[in-house]
Amino acid sequence: MSIKDGKDYILLVWKAPETRKRHVVGQLSKNGQYEFSYLPSVDEAIKEGFELVIPFNDTKITYKSDKLFPTFSSRLPDRKRRGIEEILKKYDMMEFDEYKLLKRSGARLPIDSLEFVDPIPEEGNVSRRFYIAGPRYYIGCQGTACDQSINLEVNEELKIVPHPENEYDPNALKIVNKMYELLGYIPRHFSEAICKRLNSGYKYKCEVIEINKKANCNECIEVILDIFK
Repeated sequence: MSIKDGKDYILLVWKAPETRKRHVVGQLSKNGQYEFSYLPSVDEAIKEGFELVIPFNDTKITYKSDKLFPTFSSRLPDRKRRGIEEILKKYDMMEFDEYKLLKRSGARLPIDSLEFVDPIPEEGNVSRRFYIAGPRYYIGCQGTACDQSINLEVNEELKIVPHPENEYDPNALKIVNKMYELLGYIPRHFSEAICKRLNSGYKYKCEVIEINKKANCNECIEVILDIFK
């Protein structure tokens, strides 16, 4: 759970279709009441083509509701749909909870480039699943010859290497295999928090949990990262 100002919150992230860069555009919080607001970083996203989410058409307003905003709840499977138990099981949930499912699933849809992300809190042990960022540029497939790319296996342990000289993000973190071959990066919306954790003495374990070379080249390697004392 990530807490800010006494409220549980998650981030809304948008991926620019051309640059593939992920922008944190908004924040959804819950504390008896739901609140949604855009973050200052939305301005950069707008320059790259981001369109404000309907009906949140003002970047200066904090929107409030007693129920989860329909714009977001509509991104989730219906609680009465057939097979919902298996969906909940996938996200380690025993019962249907809109906010928790939004947080754990990301609520991505094929019709846009939005995704909810559960941020990494400042303290305590934490575990996050995510796709390695930018593998198409590093593993050798170049988007066409996936069979010739760097070979990985499920359950393979990976290493995290700081890349402070990165021109786009001073908190950039490389993900490499045991041969120190570059596979990609920690997603930018996690990098600063992870850097702080590692610099303060936390340990980690990063492990491959899924490889799908037939998928989108930006979502072909999924890992789980555990950070602990």
